[in-house]
Amino acid sequence: MSLPITSIPALIPLPVVPPAAVVPQSGAGFSSVLADAIGRVDQFQQTAQSTIGKFLNGEDEEVHKVALATEQASMSFDLFLQVRNKVVSAYQEVMRMQM
Repeated sequence: MSLPITSIPALIPLPVVPPAAVVPQSGAGFSSVLADAIGRVDQFQQTAQSTIGKFLNGEDEEVHKVALATEQASMSFDLFLQVRNKVVSAYQEVMRMQM
């Protein structure tokens, strides 16, 4: 005995996105994202320097917080460097294309 095959009803209807919502409103999208990323990497670097300075001055700063801040700054810089390398590589690939 076999059971009949029935369709599965959609539980959540998918939202309809108008085309105007997909297009960015300003032409400064990439530059603002890049500036924001640079700002965040710089903020991590400044936080790491601050925690190191507090620890070396004998203020109330624990070793694990210093290690966490320095590792976070290092990882954010490494990630930003890899993204930059990918963007440069993509730019070079586009420049090598023949029209």
